[in-house]
Amino acid sequence: ALHYLSAAITFDPLVTIVGAEEASRVVWLDAFTLNVDRTARNTNLLRWHQELWLIDHGAALYVHHIGPGWEAVERRPFPQIKDHVLLPRATELIAADALAHERLTPEVLGAIVALVPDEWLTSAAGPDSSAAAQRAAYVHFLTQRLAGSATFVEEAEAARRARG
Repeated sequence: ALHYLSAAITFDPLVTIVGAEEASRVVWLDAFTLNVDRTARNTNLLRWHQELWLIDHGAALYVHHIGPGWEAVERRPFPQIKDHVLLPRATELIAADALAHERLTPEVLGAIVALVPDEWLTSAAGPDSSAAAQRAAYVHFLTQRLAGSATFVEEAEAARRARG
């Protein structure tokens, strides 16, 4: 989705405090989608009307660049989460995980992936893959990633404890 956020300001973790619930949901989402690009150096977060907005997800779901074999990362931990700007505040990851399991059914994941334009799917996949095949691969990947979320939640919890 695109939306111009007039007068939005860049999120600064030294100035803006994010609550544990919100931080946990963002950290969970970024671990789920393998987003490596939400660090203190480059938060990719904006504040707009007292709301936190997540921007620039270009580094998420990088698996589409590796070609066949997405299964190798479906249930893998996500060690890069240790650098997440909101990790120190993400003390409710278990609750965020439970909420995600409640809301992100295979049908919901399928509906989300169905919103992606065909051109975006086929341009990344190469000439031998249809948009339908790419959608099916994404839904499978996301469903399996969700099923194995305990792995990346444990990784994030351990990283948060290690940071003190």
